[in-house]
Amino acid sequence: MGILSHLFYPWSLLLQVAAIIHFIRRRPDGWWLWVILFLGPIGALVYLCVEAIPDAGLLRGTFQAFPRRQSIARLEMAIRDNPSAANFEELAMLYMDDGKLAQARDAFDRAIGARADTLDSFYRRGVCALLLGDAVGALPDLELAVARDADYDFRRAAGLLARAYALTGQTAQAEALFRKVTVTSTRSETYLHFAELLASEGRNAEAREWARKVLEKKPTMPGYLRRRERPWFRAAAALLKRLPAAS
Repeated sequence: MGILSHLFYPWSLLLQVAAIIHFIRRRPDGWWLWVILFLGPIGALVYLCVEAIPDAGLLRGTFQAFPRRQSIARLEMAIRDNPSAANFEELAMLYMDDGKLAQARDAFDRAIGARADTLDSFYRRGVCALLLGDAVGALPDLELAVARDADYDFRRAAGLLARAYALTGQTAQAEALFRKVTVTSTRSETYLHFAELLASEGRNAEAREWARKVLEKKPTMPGYLRRRERPWFRAAAALLKRLPAAS
């Protein structure tokens, strides 16, 4: 292994550095770090092939950042002459994809002001508000979306509404809605938020049960879904560590 490293230096070192940087950023299974460190460039190459190359699909949004920002600039100019609801909706979606939630929320406001018959604008404005920490502001929009279509956005709307109820102290409504949604939805986001509500009420055994449900999905998931779900797996594992073993 040392001879190989010497022959291909500095490329062997660069492979290991690239693998370690990816490992730190994406945080896959911990045993991969030992593969990278102890098997040297071969271990790093195996890691990059198995973990980093498939992750490229998840980075598509990053590579689209520049054209997206060009589209944002174009729409910002177009709105000066044509402040239509469609233009504001498109701009709001681009802002949301770019992580500019405050601007997205404002653009959805203006889209709704121009045409108040598009349910998606209300729903996504509510999502922006919730992600910005304004659960009170999110409630009316999420309630409207769920009232019109209980299954909206594959039941994510209902799960987020339950989350908003929990964050605004309406715990009974939140629990009832979480239990209703989780009958048919297996979304990790919803499971984790339900676990957090139960933990906040000191119901640790139930909280652990719902956090474990998130992690129990991991072994049977295809690789691309496991990579996408990593933030929820990490959050569920962190919640389990905070909770006492018995309540």
